[in-house]
Amino acid sequence: MELYADLGQRAVLDTNALAWMPSPMAGVERRMLDRRGEEVARATSIVRYAPGSRFERHVHGGGEEILVLEGTFSDEHGDYPAGTYLRNPAGSNHAPFSDQGCTLLVKLHQMHPADQQRLVIDTTNAAWVAGLVRGLEVMPLHAFGSEHVALVRWAPGTVFQPHGHPSGEEIFVLAGVFQDEHGSYPAGSWLRNPPGSVHRPWSEAGCTIWVKTGHLPTTQGPDGSEA
Repeated sequence: MELYADLGQRAVLDTNALAWMPSPMAGVERRMLDRRGEEVARATSIVRYAPGSRFERHVHGGGEEILVLEGTFSDEHGDYPAGTYLRNPAGSNHAPFSDQGCTLLVKLHQMHPADQQRLVIDTTNAAWVAGLVRGLEVMPLHAFGSEHVALVRWAPGTVFQPHGHPSGEEIFVLAGVFQDEHGSYPAGSWLRNPPGSVHRPWSEAGCTIWVKTGHLPTTQGPDGSEA
């Protein structure tokens, strides 16, 4: 399967408007955003666990990155409530479930193999730092080689300078409305700006976004190797 698989093309989706598709496990559904491959795939998805559902134990051959959007996600290592940012490195395995149900942003097979740090961050309690312009706050989540992941909070009326993305940018709007010269993106919007793209973002109403940069088409490790 190929879905928005050309990483050199810009992609914009309103994830709230997408249909839920069944997964191999009962009670687990997903909205596919981009995908290259079948059940084992390089993929970005919104995943929903019904209360009491679980997924069979599996290995993350290319790593797994999760942001818990709603509810509580769990595995044998612990419980991860809404706002948790989780990274399971390549080669790790677990048997996830959700007693009360949950909704997740999930990225699969997109980690550099040398990035072996398991990471769990409660973003509801982590610190914000001042951004590059007034009204912008940043919560750094992870960095490895060319890859950088953060939450960014925009106060109403904040404007950022025009800038480029040499190795791409991916955004998921968590709250409010994010904007640039190409459009307005309310909560639930997913954007992928390809390598070499340029834009001038702002937010009239204010917003909070999850942002990942430096990973398209692949993450370059500290030694210059590619994922």
